[in-house]
Amino acid sequence: MPDDFDSHLTPKSAPDPSLAATLRDRTIEAIAKGLRSGQRSMALWQGGPLAISAVPGSGKSTGMAGAAAIAVARHQLHSRYQLVVVTFTRSAAASIKAKIREHLKTLSIPQNGVVVYTLHGLALNIAMRHPELSTLSLETSTIVSPNRSHQLLRTTVEKWIAAHPLHYQRLLEGNQFDGEETERLRRQSVLRTEVLLALAYTVVHEAKSSGLLPQYLAEIVATQNIPDEYQILAVAAGLYKNYQTLLRSRSLIDYDDMILGAMRVLEDIGARRLWQKQVFAVFEDEAQDSTPLQTRLLEILAADANEEKPLNLIRVGDPNQAINSTFTPADPIYFREFCQACQQQGKLATMDRAGRSTKIIIDAANYMLKWVNKYLSKNGSHKQASELPFSEQEIRLVAPGDPQPDANPPPEGEGLELQTPKDIYQTVAAIGQRIKDLFASHPERNAAVLVRTNDQGRFVASELKNLHGKEINIYEVAEQDRQSQVPREMLYLLQFMQRPHSPDALKAALQVLLKRQLITSQDFNALASLPEEFIYPGPLDKPPKEPVKQIRRYCRSLLRARLELPPYQLISFLALTLNYNRSELATADKLAERVAQQTMGDSAISVMSGMLNVLNEIVNSESFEPVEVSEDDSPYSRPNQLTIITMHKAKGLDWDYVFLPFLHDSTIPGSLWVLPQAQFLGDFTLSEVARAQIRAHLHQQPLPLIGEAWEQAEYLKIAEEFRLLYVAMTRAKRLLWMSSCGKAPFSWNNFNQKRQGNLEDKIPCPVWPALKQRFPQAAVVLSKV
Repeated sequence: MPDDFDSHLTPKSAPDPSLAATLRDRTIEAIAKGLRSGQRSMALWQGGPLAISAVPGSGKSTGMAGAAAIAVARHQLHSRYQLVVVTFTRSAAASIKAKIREHLKTLSIPQNGVVVYTLHGLALNIAMRHPELSTLSLETSTIVSPNRSHQLLRTTVEKWIAAHPLHYQRLLEGNQFDGEETERLRRQSVLRTEVLLALAYTVVHEAKSSGLLPQYLAEIVATQNIPDEYQILAVAAGLYKNYQTLLRSRSLIDYDDMILGAMRVLEDIGARRLWQKQVFAVFEDEAQDSTPLQTRLLEILAADANEEKPLNLIRVGDPNQAINSTFTPADPIYFREFCQACQQQGKLATMDRAGRSTKIIIDAANYMLKWVNKYLSKNGSHKQASELPFSEQEIRLVAPGDPQPDANPPPEGEGLELQTPKDIYQTVAAIGQRIKDLFASHPERNAAVLVRTNDQGRFVASELKNLHGKEINIYEVAEQDRQSQVPREMLYLLQFMQRPHSPDALKAALQVLLKRQLITSQDFNALASLPEEFIYPGPLDKPPKEPVKQIRRYCRSLLRARLELPPYQLISFLALTLNYNRSELATADKLAERVAQQTMGDSAISVMSGMLNVLNEIVNSESFEPVEVSEDDSPYSRPNQLTIITMHKAKGLDWDYVFLPFLHDSTIPGSLWVLPQAQFLGDFTLSEVARAQIRAHLHQQPLPLIGEAWEQAEYLKIAEEFRLLYVAMTRAKRLLWMSSCGKAPFSWNNFNQKRQGNLEDKIPCPVWPALKQRFPQAAVVLSKV
């Protein structure tokens, strides 16, 4: 933004400066009065560190927006001396930016005294401003965000195996091994395509986001003499080193490289002081989700350039809503430590009044929080109070006269309904009938079904569409996410069609077919160990069972299409084979058009290789946007709509009516699970052991042995699953509907809903009986639906 941004706002005849200042002071006072007490602590901030521990629905972004505008006005901030607001997602950044602009408009002051970033956006801005220090350049590099199956990680694993044959052989032997060839091939497939991929993915994110470089991880291995027959951290360090080497050789950067690049810039004294002189303060939202490296970056920016004053840093978060730490490097311990340090200085404030939910929903959430802490403490599942899943911070109703419209709204019925259907089908039928009744009375309101997994959401959406497709407007969020998988699915299937004798290509193709529910789950490692024998068996081979025959038929049909169809028709053929919906078909058509354009002029012999190269480029660079059916920018909370969404994605959102089905012990809290095909290594996973050991080092604790590391990982999962349930419960405004049915699938992963007999008895989530006992009036007798 140009430095003279506000010059055009200056009238020809300027008003009396003292009068303008008085009017501005009154407007600031009005903004502050429009905030409730907890939010006002940010607005009254004068400098230094401040921690805000905020409950769900307390208006964190509203308070931060008001405080940011007041800070800009009071301290006369401008384009060369700015307030930096940092939040977790692009949508959150856009929302808070809009709120700040409205306040600044009311104050009649320029907009350039504050900037709003995501953490990675801020880091990239710093890194790109100083490419000579960050060693990053978007002109010569491509940003990637590898998932577990990314080709970059696959190559990382293959290079490690080639360089460490003896170590790989030790992993192959596991607990015991009789040398049988078929078992050896199966274990090779498991290690290469599952175990080592998961380890590489985990260690790269955990170590890199913490600022641990490969050589430093290797030093930890060398200095910590841990009895470990597999040398898990040594394997992890080798994989991490290979990954970094591949990034550099291919001119790729990932999102952690942005943070590391920014840190390299700020290590330079001159650059650091330059940035510190431009930054008045840093306000951070969702601080419980920060990684160690991100925390360090913000603290450097918030520091005084002359090192004479304390950090100008406000961090707002809720440790009770930390729901990302078991699958991302986020760790709520750092925000907890910041809160403790601020508390000792009298700089800790709480935002414990929330106007989102009706009273009984708040009571249920508070009760669940206390009950879980007591339950895990009684069972000896933690070492000390600081490791309990929840901080003892209750949600409170807002005070009379609160500025929020319709704060703590009246309940719908009792406001809390606890049902125990006989099975998953009766559960969905009950949800459908309740939604119909609610929308008939209040079509202006909205509702959501919050599920633990996308497979559950797919089942709920399918059943509801069959029962009430024309009566209920249903929006399934995962359906939109599946569109983004179209290029990857096309790549995997075409790779198999090009190289059907490759075990990796066959297994990847089978996983696509399984995900699309075209085949049933089998031991793909065994099938893929000898692809030619599986697809074209000899006359003396033992006939397989029908599910395996079905898989073989699909594989043969794909190979037949490769021979019979011209290459440019293959993507459309595969889209129809996978039963894509309208949006996915449109995305596939768009993809086919782009591939055709980029392979135009290739010879008939090389066109297939060209298609695979284009798809590889698209998948690796993530440079392809799916086709959206809806043009609505905010489709999750439309009136008269039922949104089906996972509990994780629901964070930050709310609805009038929220439905939480399938509350079973096997999913909440569930337990860490070792894949049967990987149990030859032991009753643990290499990736979770490595994660626990890296975090122990970061917390300055001794590295745990394998057994202790696995126990720590197990407890972290249990604690986080209960926090996830807490987040889900606090999304509801007027009605919270919860259920734990008697029968459900053993596993929701690619559950075949057409086979209704494929259900088993389920144990309820541990907190379920306690909720029914505490709120007996909420227990609903289920009528026939």
